[in-house]
Amino acid sequence: MAEHPNVALLRKGYQAFAEGDMATIDQLFADDIVWHVGGNSMLSGDYKGKEEVIGMFGRLFQETGGSFKIEIHDVLANDEHSVCINTISGERNGTRFETKGVDVFHPTPDGVKEYWGLVEDQAAMDAAFAE
Repeated sequence: MAEHPNVALLRKGYQAFAEGDMATIDQLFADDIVWHVGGNSMLSGDYKGKEEVIGMFGRLFQETGGSFKIEIHDVLANDEHSVCINTISGERNGTRFETKGVDVFHPTPDGVKEYWGLVEDQAAMDAAFAE
C-alpha cells in the first residue's frame, strides 16, 4: 500500500523544524493555523497565526539553547489527521528533559490548520519550562 501524501508532508515539516528552516515551515502552515500547547508553563497556550507559532518556535530554541530535538518513531496520516509519535528532548537552565509525545495535526489544502501536542510526562515538561 502506498504511503499517504500527508505522511511525506509531515516528515518534511519535522525535517525543516530540525534544520531551523522556518521558510519551509511557513509554506506548510495555513495562515490561520492554531497551535495548542498544553500544560502549565511559559510556553503553554494557544498560538494563532503563522507569526505567533513561528515566534513560539524561536522562543523554544532560545530557551533550550538550540538543544530541543524531536526523534520521530512513526508517522500516520489520512486526509483529516496526521500523527507523529516521537520522543522530545533537550536542556534548559542546566536541566535535561526527555519524554514521549504524540503530535496531532489537522492538514488542509491550505496547509496545517491546527495542532495539538500531547506528552507522556506533562509535569516534567511544565517543570522544564517553568518561568
